[in-house]
Amino acid sequence: MKYYLLAGAIAAVVSFCISWLVWKLGVRYGWYPKVRERDVHRTPTPRLGGIAMYLGVIVAMLAAWFLFPSIAGTDYFRLVFSEPGRVLAVLGGATIIVVLGVADDIWDLDWMTKLAGQIIAAGILAWQGVAIVSLPIGNTLGVGSSYMSLIFTVLAVVLVMNAVNFIDGLDGLVAGVAIIAGGVFFLYTFFINRVVVQTEFFFNLPSLLTAVLVGACFGFLILNWHPAKLFMGDAGALLVGFLMATSAVSVTGNIDPAAVQTRQALLPAFIPILLPFAILIVPILDFGLAVTRRLSAGKSPFSADRKHLHHRLLDMGHSHFHAVLIFYAWTATVAFGCLLFLFVDWYWVVAFVAVGFTVCAVATFAPLGRKRTEIAAQTANRSAAVVDASLDPLDRAANDRTIPGDIT
Repeated sequence: MKYYLLAGAIAAVVSFCISWLVWKLGVRYGWYPKVRERDVHRTPTPRLGGIAMYLGVIVAMLAAWFLFPSIAGTDYFRLVFSEPGRVLAVLGGATIIVVLGVADDIWDLDWMTKLAGQIIAAGILAWQGVAIVSLPIGNTLGVGSSYMSLIFTVLAVVLVMNAVNFIDGLDGLVAGVAIIAGGVFFLYTFFINRVVVQTEFFFNLPSLLTAVLVGACFGFLILNWHPAKLFMGDAGALLVGFLMATSAVSVTGNIDPAAVQTRQALLPAFIPILLPFAILIVPILDFGLAVTRRLSAGKSPFSADRKHLHHRLLDMGHSHFHAVLIFYAWTATVAFGCLLFLFVDWYWVVAFVAVGFTVCAVATFAPLGRKRTEIAAQTANRSAAVVDASLDPLDRAANDRTIPGDIT
């Protein structure tokens, strides 16, 4: 565990230091675009924080690969790097995504170019074996042919990348959601490998990637917290989605769901597939609604608008800070709800999720109740004013006169 924490700490320190440098250079040399109509912020802000997050991930991964063996005297991550092609595919795909994102942040690329780059990055993963290779369906664990594995992997990675990118509209939103979701996912892989399956694969690629990603997001979040000094941009949001999806699909090749099922229950066997999508339920919901909305209007599914869920929360009357906390709460409720299936009976999980959803729903829709109260009060005041104006002077004076009561 301590070496995962060390890798995450390295990513956090590098991400913070580079974020600070990018922020200073961005302010000095004007490395920020004009404020767009759909943007929530009104002050031009540098948006190349994804570069800092990327470098944090790269440095931490290289440290675990080459530096940790000399520090510890034992190569705890030997299984992770025993197949260098898989690791290089992850780092290469991440590099493609970041270069693509930086180019989009600077020149605003068209959606077809961005989608093509995302497919290439996901295809590299599948080509090197970082792919969905098993599904807990029926009596078989395979997904079919290698072509089916490629298709499933590309679809999953591209979906998660764009879902994460779509919610990147509030300060600290994506980084915070990634920390919560990544933390839960790391606990899941830790528990499954160390306690349930009891394999040597405790030091594995999904856990290392998740620890490094959480660290990079934490280091960046310091400068991205509201009011943000630096944005991660498309480079950072796509990188977060790419690494989260990579961790998820690689789990399907590392954990035999049948082993989980025989030791726990039926549902935990599905968690390697369900958990990544469950913890991203809000981004995926936003993505689905946006695609449906834009296609219905005859637009590109990747065309920008100001109708995302975070925009709707602000329009409902939430403050910037409260809207972010609501996203955190929904993410945490779903994520920990899925994780609890490994530890307690299903009815306790249902109770936890029901209470969590109720609290989140009340917090989400609270401004609507306040608005209705304010509207009712304003309507009552206007009605009273109209009635008062309709009275003649003598009646108005009679209404205003105070009649003292008897004192006993």
